[in-house]
Amino acid sequence: MSDHDSTADDDFGAAPTITCERCDREWDLAEEVADLGVGNHAVEQFALDHRRHTGHFPDEVATWRAQCRNCPEEAERLARDAAIRWAETHVRHTRHEVALHDARDDGTTVVDDEGSDGE
Repeated sequence: MSDHDSTADDDFGAAPTITCERCDREWDLAEEVADLGVGNHAVEQFALDHRRHTGHFPDEVATWRAQCRNCPEEAERLARDAAIRWAETHVRHTRHEVALHDARDDGTTVVDDEGSDGE
């Protein structure tokens, strides 16, 4: 089993802790890992739930941002594939270019109606 595949399921003491400076709170995700059966996805699920309830993501959660270059439509996703899927769907329906901003650095990719990515 690779490090990426390991979960805190086998060692609840190693469950991740999430903080949110805006809420001035900290959460231990042992319950999410153990009871909800989300394993490796505990942090992602917690981050999505946190945003749904508060309007913002917890600290250190980096998102992929897809922004249309022609209209105000945009999307923010935790996974690169999900952001690309949104961008490609928007391009297919509108023929607008979409700028895809990298979650971890300042890189930007353009998705356009010619099926090319790049910038």
